[in-house]
Amino acid sequence: MHLYNAWLPPPVAEEAKKERDSFRGVLNSVKDSYKPDDPDSVYSTLKWISVLELFIKAKSELNLEDVAELVQIGIQLFNISQNKLYAQMRWGNLLVRVLNRYRKKLVFKVQWRPLYDTLIHTHFTRNTGPEGWRLRQRHFQAITSLVRSCRRFFLAGSALEIWNEFSALLENPWHNSAFEGSGFLRLFLPTNLENQDFYTDAWVKNSLDLWDSIPNSQFWNNQWAAVIARVIKNNNFIDWECFLPMLFSRYLNMFEVPVANGSASSPFSVDVPRYTRFLFANKTSTPAKAIAKSIVYLLKPGSAAQEHFQKLVNLLEQYYHPSNGGRWTYSLERFLLHLVIAFQKRLQHEQQGTYSNGQADMFLGRSERTYFVNVLLKLIDRGQYSKDEHLSETVAAATSILSYVEPTLVLPFLASRFHMALETMTATHQLKTAVMSVAFAGRSLCLTSLSSTGKQEDCGGVDDAYVDLLTISLSNALLGMDANDPPKTLATMQLLGSIFSNIATLDDETDQFMPMIQFSEWLDEFLCRLFSLLQHLEPSSVLNEGIHSSATLGTFLVDDGPFYYCMLEILLGRLSKSLYNQALRKIAKFVRTNILPGAVAEVGSLCCACVHSNPEEAVASLVDPILSSVISSLKGTPATGFGGSGIPDAEVSIKAKPTLSPALETAIDYQLKILSVSINYGGPALLRYKNQFKEAILAAFESPSWKVNGAGDHLLRSLLGSLIVYYPTDQYKCISRHPAATALEEWISTKDYDSDGPLMAPKWHVPNADEVQFANELLNLHFHSALDDLLKICQKKIHSDAGNEKEHLKVTLLRIDSSLQGVLSCLPDFSPSSRNGIVEDTNHTSFLIAGATGSSVGSAGLREKAAEVIHAACRYMLEEKSDDSILLILIVRIMDALGNFGSLEYEEWSNHRQAWKFESAAISEPPMNFIVSSHSQGKKRPRWALIDKAYLHSTWRSSQSSYHRFRSIGNFSPPDHAILLMDDLLNLSLHRYETVRALAAKSLLKMIKRWPLMISKCVLSLTEHLRNPSSPEYAVLGSCTVLSTQTVLKHLTTDAKALSFFLLGILSSSHHESLKAQKAINELFVMYNIHFSGVSRSIFMTSDNQIDGPNFTDLVSQIGSMSFDSTGLHWRYNLMANRVLLLLAMASRNVPNFSSKILSETAGHFLKNLKSHLPQTRLLAISALNTLLKESPYKLSAEDQSAVSELQTNVKSSLEGALSEIFQEEGFFNETMNSLSHVHVITDTESTSSRGSHGNSFIQSLADKSITRFYFDFSSSWPRTPSWISLLGSDTFYSNFARIFKRLIQECGMPVLLALKETLEEFANAKERSKQCVAAEALAGVLHSDVNGLLGAWDSWIMVQLQSIILSQSVESIPEWAACIRYSVTGKGKYGTRVPVLRKQILDCLMAPLPPAVNTTVVAKRYAFLSAALIEISPQKMPVAEIELHNKLTKELLDNMCHSSAQVREAIGVTLSVLCTNIRLQLSSAHDYSCEGGKDIDNQLKEEKWVLILTDRASDVVTNIQNTSPADNMETAGHIALQNGSLNGDAQDDVKWMETLFHFIIATLKAGRSSYLLDVIVQFLYPVLSLQETSNKDLSTLAKACFELLKWRIFWAPHLQRVVSVILSSANDPNWRTRSATLTYLRTFMYRHTFILSNVEKQQIWRTIESLLRDNQVREHAAAVLAGLVKGGNEDLARDFRERAYLEANTIQRKRKQRNLKTGQSVASIHGAVLALVASVLSVPYDMPSWLPEHVTLLARFGGEPSPVKSTVTKAIAEFRRTHADTWSVQKDSFTEEQLEVLADTSSSSSYFA
Repeated sequence: MHLYNAWLPPPVAEEAKKERDSFRGVLNSVKDSYKPDDPDSVYSTLKWISVLELFIKAKSELNLEDVAELVQIGIQLFNISQNKLYAQMRWGNLLVRVLNRYRKKLVFKVQWRPLYDTLIHTHFTRNTGPEGWRLRQRHFQAITSLVRSCRRFFLAGSALEIWNEFSALLENPWHNSAFEGSGFLRLFLPTNLENQDFYTDAWVKNSLDLWDSIPNSQFWNNQWAAVIARVIKNNNFIDWECFLPMLFSRYLNMFEVPVANGSASSPFSVDVPRYTRFLFANKTSTPAKAIAKSIVYLLKPGSAAQEHFQKLVNLLEQYYHPSNGGRWTYSLERFLLHLVIAFQKRLQHEQQGTYSNGQADMFLGRSERTYFVNVLLKLIDRGQYSKDEHLSETVAAATSILSYVEPTLVLPFLASRFHMALETMTATHQLKTAVMSVAFAGRSLCLTSLSSTGKQEDCGGVDDAYVDLLTISLSNALLGMDANDPPKTLATMQLLGSIFSNIATLDDETDQFMPMIQFSEWLDEFLCRLFSLLQHLEPSSVLNEGIHSSATLGTFLVDDGPFYYCMLEILLGRLSKSLYNQALRKIAKFVRTNILPGAVAEVGSLCCACVHSNPEEAVASLVDPILSSVISSLKGTPATGFGGSGIPDAEVSIKAKPTLSPALETAIDYQLKILSVSINYGGPALLRYKNQFKEAILAAFESPSWKVNGAGDHLLRSLLGSLIVYYPTDQYKCISRHPAATALEEWISTKDYDSDGPLMAPKWHVPNADEVQFANELLNLHFHSALDDLLKICQKKIHSDAGNEKEHLKVTLLRIDSSLQGVLSCLPDFSPSSRNGIVEDTNHTSFLIAGATGSSVGSAGLREKAAEVIHAACRYMLEEKSDDSILLILIVRIMDALGNFGSLEYEEWSNHRQAWKFESAAISEPPMNFIVSSHSQGKKRPRWALIDKAYLHSTWRSSQSSYHRFRSIGNFSPPDHAILLMDDLLNLSLHRYETVRALAAKSLLKMIKRWPLMISKCVLSLTEHLRNPSSPEYAVLGSCTVLSTQTVLKHLTTDAKALSFFLLGILSSSHHESLKAQKAINELFVMYNIHFSGVSRSIFMTSDNQIDGPNFTDLVSQIGSMSFDSTGLHWRYNLMANRVLLLLAMASRNVPNFSSKILSETAGHFLKNLKSHLPQTRLLAISALNTLLKESPYKLSAEDQSAVSELQTNVKSSLEGALSEIFQEEGFFNETMNSLSHVHVITDTESTSSRGSHGNSFIQSLADKSITRFYFDFSSSWPRTPSWISLLGSDTFYSNFARIFKRLIQECGMPVLLALKETLEEFANAKERSKQCVAAEALAGVLHSDVNGLLGAWDSWIMVQLQSIILSQSVESIPEWAACIRYSVTGKGKYGTRVPVLRKQILDCLMAPLPPAVNTTVVAKRYAFLSAALIEISPQKMPVAEIELHNKLTKELLDNMCHSSAQVREAIGVTLSVLCTNIRLQLSSAHDYSCEGGKDIDNQLKEEKWVLILTDRASDVVTNIQNTSPADNMETAGHIALQNGSLNGDAQDDVKWMETLFHFIIATLKAGRSSYLLDVIVQFLYPVLSLQETSNKDLSTLAKACFELLKWRIFWAPHLQRVVSVILSSANDPNWRTRSATLTYLRTFMYRHTFILSNVEKQQIWRTIESLLRDNQVREHAAAVLAGLVKGGNEDLARDFRERAYLEANTIQRKRKQRNLKTGQSVASIHGAVLALVASVLSVPYDMPSWLPEHVTLLARFGGEPSPVKSTVTKAIAEFRRTHADTWSVQKDSFTEEQLEVLADTSSSSSYFA
């Protein structure tokens, strides 16, 4: 049994044993309600899902066979319900819950294929159903979670199947299907035991190669990192050592941090389509969790992973420092958190031996653990005082967990940090963090210092250090309570709570704990401080009047977390008897003598904690005096008699209204509220004061002050609650002590609980007979009699004065409300009425789960009486007092409490649950505890925290136990009294006042959710208000609020009558003029669309003789008639009508044998709408046609493409007749294309390309936008390849327009083409760009349609048309025509591999040489078109003709690289990049071209002449450019150029050729295609480095752009060696600018490649940079680069360098001293030596290693040297001071006196006057 259930209140725990059988019963009902022959009966199983969820949430004890059966049924139902998204979503979510709960206990197998089919069918096909996108989204989340939960149950061999299925998608990395493939792999690939043998070294190598095929794509990295992490964790047979450098390189480069002053994010990231990103969502940009998991599971004894991990941390640690925050802080914080969590999990598994045998040698031993903790301490040290709150909290939590693993390392660090924070004067925010860290590690500190095992581990003689730390923190806690510093005060409360949760009892005798202080003295001092804190509190807001001011509207102590209250409870619960009495005396005195209206909740909590700890004594000394004082204060005040003692004579009330003085009123209010909070846990101790309580409550209700009435209400509520509710009484006492340290309490884990163990369960307050009797008396006084009073006022109108009547009503309603809120669900629920009049014995059938709030009081009859009286009162108020909101709100609250049985408990549970979400690390002990070597199954918590959770669980059960009870008995309609209340609430939800409306609607919804039979009635009456022209605005707003809720919208799916009323109601509501009403109707309609989940089958069955509502065809025609332009409706209503028509048509599509007439009429209707005058309706028509045109009888199937057959003419589409009539009309296409061209809004500023989405965003208001945007194009939208070519510009080409023309031609064949021809030609030559856009879309549709007869049309007119487009001079519509060509050569099929019929013809047409005299725009345009077309070709599947074309075009481009126009050069560079990468990818996939003429083409490709041409020419050109333009003496270069008129022709050609080459490099890197051209790009590294600064500005700009992109590229071996040699030669280049550029490049290069460079290469690079320290131009630059290298580079090299630098500088310094001469060395050599020192000093910005003081001091001694040296020294020392300022107070101890003096001399600025 689960701990929470074992600890339920005894009466409930007894009941809970029956749950096993009741679950079995529910399961049988589910089986009965599903009939295999009727697929729609899935819907009837849905009502059981929430019942089944109850058992899972209630953690009930169930039979495993039943659970397994439930899972089997669930998966079967899930797979059967294709197209029923809602049903699949509900079952999917339930299965996920069950599988996650029982995953380790169940044994069964799941097929992966059906899940995949469902996923594809619903979310990845073009034809999506009519369901709203919100439902789709939830369905998608459900099915992906289900796949994740089922992965561990996939059959053996499924990993291989899945890999084969999806790895085909990854072949072409430049097609979007690759992204989908990676998403699917991550989702499906199982790593369970059955599939272990699939993963081999070869698989890993292959995967890493695939991972590299798309560089710089976050999405791609995320998917692969996740897959690899799972394999690393679950697979032990792969030897990872050889892959480590590669993996760690990836991990390092996935963190987007700014390297060497660069930007933090990649300048170009590969564009992943929006729907893919949306479907395979990833929360963060960096997959920190996957990286952390991989690293932790790669660590093995003797593995190189440890060094790699340390290196990674060394490089990342600087970004954790508070001064280096940025948007990368979030992913770094997650990284740290997941490292600790994964480490903890791994240790836990290893300690419990849950792994299979034979892996013990892989376990982490003591040394590995120590190593890991040491490395993490670096990050913790940096991040501890971060300005980012999440990071500092994560650091504190990480410290806490690690302190259980290696206390000897972590705790000393923690202690030193705490002392530092105490001493600091400047950084006060550190104190809060330091206190929090000690609080989180409180338990490990206690265990280490007090347990026998903790003491044995010698912590270096500082045995008492931790005891001291705790003592100091306790005494500082007294100073930490400060009303002006909330964060510090709360941290202090948390610290106290944490320490006291550990100690078993607080007593002066606990000498072993904190020997220095007498606890009683500390307690006295603590209470004094606490009282002074309470006296100085400022309430956070002015206490608002009225019934809404709760008793506890507190200050930060109460509002900002539970720390204050918990700390008091724990402290008072743990005090020994004598100390408790001492505290109680002081508290009682304080409460009696102070009235603090600003701190009601705080003082109340203090009293409450006293009462909870020892009710008898506390009630006597705290409650009694306050109660007497309240009664005596109220005695002398005037009484109204409204409180139930009978009304005084009528004459009295006419005189002036009696009042209380404000001071008295405040005092009474304060004392009553304190009482009400204090007695929460009073229980039987309150019975002695029974009469006083009655008197006080009566007097409070009789008081003329509304404030006091309200306080009386709180008191009555608390009193009832503390009498009859179950609550734990000994929650904070210590029951069992820790075996290893008797002074401490033993904590408990829920997972280790067994019911036979020692008795730890809480004592519950179970009401005795006297308490129940007292509660019943109170109910008689204030509920029963108040109801009678209410009836009297309403029926007999006893008051003549309206003011008095209102007061009387207010107090009477308040009494009723207060009683109901107090008894909660202890007052029995309405007894159900049954439809057929026979009420059976309901008890035996309706038990589902156990749960009760407390003992039952009153009777169901009382609740029923109340409902009748309230019903009468409500009628009276709506007639007489309908403008009095306070009365109406009270009435609604009473109705809510009467009708929604259990909802008050549910609210309490959900609020309390929120508070638990922020559970602090201070009260949890991780499962693995190496301090006392006890390891448990799960987290341990103190007993009080678990009791709190059990209490919470009990509250939840009581709210749910009877909620679903009548589901199980079919024939129950709601009780009659509930119906009365619902009618009233329905009226109130249409009230004038918004507050009343909102409350009533909320309450009504809860009721109809529980009794769904009532929904239909509500819908009918509410839609009437929408139709009715005379309904006021507020009625419309109220109706929309209720109708737009999911409860109602869900019901419309199954209720045909309600649906037709709803739709017609909305569509005929256009007469409501007000903006608010229109907005509400609009939003209601949008909600309906978003949540639309189909219509019920019954609506199609309705025959004409049923007069329930219009049948389906009538409904469709009625709505159809509204949707024409001519009806004169507002465009928005026209749009809505069209939308509804589309939804209904799509919903009817899946119904067999339903007339296709509706579909064809609808399609015709939308085709006509294309030329509508309303732009929104046109857009909707486009979406509609894309969905409705489905059959394509004229399309050539793949086999027929070679021989065009005429056989297909006999098949006709069902829509053809209706459609052909329409488009045959005269001028139809002309009008249509004209009206479509208005949608293309072309602006000058359109910078972003709005592909696929409707570009009409700037002509709509927000409300309208939401309505036109329901079409969430989930389908694989075009373009199917990333768009990266910037020279195509931003186009306004809408692919869904093109798709309509395509679909229309496929649906109706050649007649469409003939009708379209003229218009198309006219528009293609039009002047306006918008008309050309439409022409481009239409032509794209034609070219891509592949219909029979298309080739003939191509020869007769299309080809001519295309040629004229290529040759036309107009510039501005190039982007659209490029998109048109790209669309028409796009591959067919999901993965774009089938070739469209006309692709070859289109490419040939583009390849045809241009006439000689055309201008450069046309040349550039042709190349742009070619590059657009070539992107879409899938290289692995190229036929021979396309390969020939590639060869031919490559030759042409290489000859034209020196073209005179810059525009053309760019186009050539881009096209060349696409060509070369296509050829490379084609070569990488093995093909056999042995057929005709294929052999020599293949050989031509393999020769790769283009590589030789490019590389040879590049080296010559660079030399030429450098020789002609010596950038160092630009003036002379300019003179020569002037004299010669210009550079000679060859030199100019060289520059142009180089520009084209740079365009080629930029394009390759930007497109993410560089992985296939690395060997070529490496050859161009030198040109890029050496041409950064030349006299030719354009060339240098391009070189810099290349340089920026190259910084981000990682080169793997074998190319890496080549890069290193280029770098080494460039670093010694004669031109200093090249040397400087090389140094800049090295900073990022070394960072990115630090794991994969060999030691030899690193050494060569170090030596080279060191030699540059003496270089005349770039030595300072070299020093900066070296500082970076020393920081993150190789430890040995760094040490070697530091020692040499120190020696050399020291030698120079000594020589200078001896000779005392300024001659001798050159300035460069001295400066070089000083710079080497600077590099080592600046490489440790925040730490103080042992060698640093000497180095800094030596550096400071060079302060007297002449200029360049002196300024270098001053700058470096200043930087050193700045970075060490935070911790200088501690770090200066590392220096000797003499060293400090030398430093002071250098860093003090010389005075101006000296």
